[in-house]
Amino acid sequence: MTMPQEWQRRFVSLESATGKRNGAGFRPCQGLYYQPRETRAKTALIATHYNVDFSEHYLGEYMAARGFGFLGWNTRFRGNEPFFLLEHALIDIGEGVRWLREEAGVEQIVILGNSGGGSLMGAYQSQAKGVTMRTTPGLELPEALESIQPAELYISLCAHGGRPEVLTAWFDPSITDEKDPTSIDPTLNMYDEANGPPYSEAFIKRYRNAQQERNHRITAWCHEELKRISKQGMVDRAFNLYRTWADLRLMDASIDPSERREKWCYAGDPKMANFSPRGIGLTNTLRTWLSMWSLSDSFCSGLPHLERVDEPALVIQSTADTGVFPGDAKEIYDALASEDKHLEMIPGDHYFETPTNARDDVADLIANWLARHEP
Repeated sequence: MTMPQEWQRRFVSLESATGKRNGAGFRPCQGLYYQPRETRAKTALIATHYNVDFSEHYLGEYMAARGFGFLGWNTRFRGNEPFFLLEHALIDIGEGVRWLREEAGVEQIVILGNSGGGSLMGAYQSQAKGVTMRTTPGLELPEALESIQPAELYISLCAHGGRPEVLTAWFDPSITDEKDPTSIDPTLNMYDEANGPPYSEAFIKRYRNAQQERNHRITAWCHEELKRISKQGMVDRAFNLYRTWADLRLMDASIDPSERREKWCYAGDPKMANFSPRGIGLTNTLRTWLSMWSLSDSFCSGLPHLERVDEPALVIQSTADTGVFPGDAKEIYDALASEDKHLEMIPGDHYFETPTNARDDVADLIANWLARHEP
């Protein structure tokens, strides 16, 4: 373990080119910067999520105690996922990167793609190297997107391959009516013991295909609905999405095996979670679905972005994670264009709350890797 230093943190609040301070007074981009108390950090990490508040990210104090800066950063969409638009989130992240260089005096910036934020940060690094994404239907790409700055290093930490991919992998394809969370096709119900676990190869294939078909059906409906409501002068509308705790890997640990707890998910019992009003993508607008969740339309799929990331990269995956699996980490590692890249599987749950010293261990792993890539 690296000897810890004294550390401190400060609140950072910024406007962005497309997000101004609102009437209540708060600025759209906010976060906490962790840093060593006595010295200026030459290298700093920045972590952001689509929806979850990362300002008090669990790694902040651990990295500051090891001599690094850490900006736990939030875009205007923290806690506001139903209205997410990728192009504006990337501009907000760019403000955090700019602040690290110009105000914190950091010489080297490290993108940290953690958990669901993995594909978001991959998209940031990709688009900072040159904009390739298309705009959300009915909108225009902001000019400010061309000015965001890339980082020097990339770290993936217990990250999903992409927002559309994780939702589709968690989808319950047995739902027969999107407006009725109780509707079930028993032949596709993973919680019907007649189907498993363990699940047959034939069932797994049919199930995965049906999950993708559900995603494509919702995408088609969103396009149709945008056309329909435009006749009434409307530009968007909200809708709910049900049953998103149904990844076969939650119930069958022989699929993509790891040290995870079987028949368990981040929300506890998978079946109870699946039939509760809790889950990713619960509420959307039509445009947010197309921007974030659609397999065919979204640019929040991380793997295509990582194919443009050729900076030195470290991929870390915990072995007892109940929602991100070894296969996800391997996909991310394989997608990265970096010649200098490393994949590390280490003990721990998704947030490294267990085992004892898990957070120290992952912080040491990152610190040692960064030490080999000093500016």
